[in-house]
Amino acid sequence: MKQIQVSDSNSGLGSSRNDEIVSIGASARLDTLPEDCISMVVSHTSPRDACVVASVSKTLKSAAESDLVWEKFLPQDYSSLFPRSYSSLVPPRSLDFSSKKEIYMSLADDSVLIDDGKKSFWLEKASGKKCYMLSAMDLNIAWIDRPLYWKWKKDPESKFEKVAKLRHVCWFEIRGKISCGMLSKGTHYSVYAVLKIGGSGSRGLDDTPMEALVGFVGEEAASKTFVLLEPKGTYPRGCYSSGSFREVSTGCSWIEIPVEEVEEERETDGSVEEPKERGDGWSEVKLGNFYNGDGGCDDDGNEIEFSIMGTEQGDWKSGLIFQGVEIRPKKEGD
Repeated sequence: MKQIQVSDSNSGLGSSRNDEIVSIGASARLDTLPEDCISMVVSHTSPRDACVVASVSKTLKSAAESDLVWEKFLPQDYSSLFPRSYSSLVPPRSLDFSSKKEIYMSLADDSVLIDDGKKSFWLEKASGKKCYMLSAMDLNIAWIDRPLYWKWKKDPESKFEKVAKLRHVCWFEIRGKISCGMLSKGTHYSVYAVLKIGGSGSRGLDDTPMEALVGFVGEEAASKTFVLLEPKGTYPRGCYSSGSFREVSTGCSWIEIPVEEVEEERETDGSVEEPKERGDGWSEVKLGNFYNGDGGCDDDGNEIEFSIMGTEQGDWKSGLIFQGVEIRPKKEGD
């Protein structure tokens, strides 16, 4: 029951009803409307709001869970996502659903592989905004075709058929892009690299920050930051020769430098992003943010591009396992 305070401004009659509390059934007025009308109203809210409305009464539950409501929350091209799924990994699932809400929840609870298994797609459950991960196979990685520097491998914790494993490079460069038309309009997005360190350890990923850029193709980057691909102070096996010294590349050989000097050299103003564990066997590091306006892009052919560059120092890097780049709605305060 919802309580509403009613004030009577006609105090000249000698009987004031100020502060009178009137209890009104919050669902009563909506319950008297035709179900289609209720559904139409609810369809202009959000998936989260629709679930709240459905919990009020049986009548509202029926209206809030109708296909009319949940069709509005699904992307216009949702039906094409299933036929485009990578059938050898994810069988088409649309025939298994009895309602549009079930389709929505399926896309919110689990991603579906699209574009020959090179991308994954899902919906943010509370808002219905589109989310993607571009696999390493869908990115431009410098030297990826040279087995001496990178190699493709299977990983049971990856949603994709293959991930990229860094063997040894001193020129680290990963680039990618996605069409603005694939993204939700009027949405602030964040871009993350999804990665982990191989079991044999790493080298050169936690000392020198790399430059990360995010923005529209052909325009000045909307976001520029520096990232480490391994948390500071991580000294995996093979990266130092003793507790007091760290191996550092000079470009053609390795020398030992006191750990204290390495720490001083990599001090920054605090703007360096570091990887954080995701809980699915992978870590993620934020590359930047961008805004896809209410009109989307001026042209659906426009694209968002992003990059990670570590080329200036010439330090050798190894041990990284790279799954892909994730693009999802920005969280408040992020």
